[in-house]
Amino acid sequence: MPRSIWKGAIAFGLISIPVKLYSATEQKDLSFRQIHAADGGRIRYKRVCEVCGEEIPFAEIAKGYETPDGRMAILEKSDFESLPLATAKAVEVVQFVAEAEIEPAYFDKSYYLEADGPGAKPYVLLRDALVDAGQVAVVKVALRSRESLGLVRVKGGLLMLHTMLWPDELRDGSFAEPPADVTASEAEISMAKMFIDQLTGTFDPGAFTDGYREALEKVVDAKLAGAPAPEPTEAPGQAEVVDLVAALRASVEAAKKRREEAAQAAG
Repeated sequence: MPRSIWKGAIAFGLISIPVKLYSATEQKDLSFRQIHAADGGRIRYKRVCEVCGEEIPFAEIAKGYETPDGRMAILEKSDFESLPLATAKAVEVVQFVAEAEIEPAYFDKSYYLEADGPGAKPYVLLRDALVDAGQVAVVKVALRSRESLGLVRVKGGLLMLHTMLWPDELRDGSFAEPPADVTASEAEISMAKMFIDQLTGTFDPGAFTDGYREALEKVVDAKLAGAPAPEPTEAPGQAEVVDLVAALRASVEAAKKRREEAAQAAG
């Protein structure tokens, strides 16, 4: 069982729900060390003070905030633990909204919330009330040295917390919009919809794998075995698109063929 990374309470009106917080995700990427290519020795970095030139133990390193005029405010661990902030040890519910109102670009990290001690009863109350109301809770919470907006929603029988970016942390993407005078014809849209129909299905995350990680693992295995690296897979050529309708028609036919082959393999 994973270890909780935070303990606090959900402030649901006058009801306090003691909870533990667990990260809902984990990275599966291959981890590499920096080494000296000539002999395989690991490269290590020293924490050296630029004033006295001495190597500093990690326990003696503090966090400092430098102002534009050069002044330095040194903060200790206790300063972060005793912040004058209501959300430092609480998930404060500030609003209830329909989940569809939240722009997905705001989402940052995901966590599981577990009832702690006597929190089971009010936890279930909040969970069931959210389901019956068809709403999610917008919250404020302080995690990892910063306060964040968040979203508490129900997944199955548990509550999940998704931290969110602040509005000023989300860039304006209008610069990336195509020119207003570029339009698609009815025939092009119709053919594009046919292609969409061919690839429409029920989302099954288990049906997808990380091809890059799998290919990298093959290269690592070959290196360890002293074998030649696997030959790279040739990517399909990208022809210049002149006729969108013709290109989409060919895409539809290719999608139909892949679906038929998949159905035959499954049968």
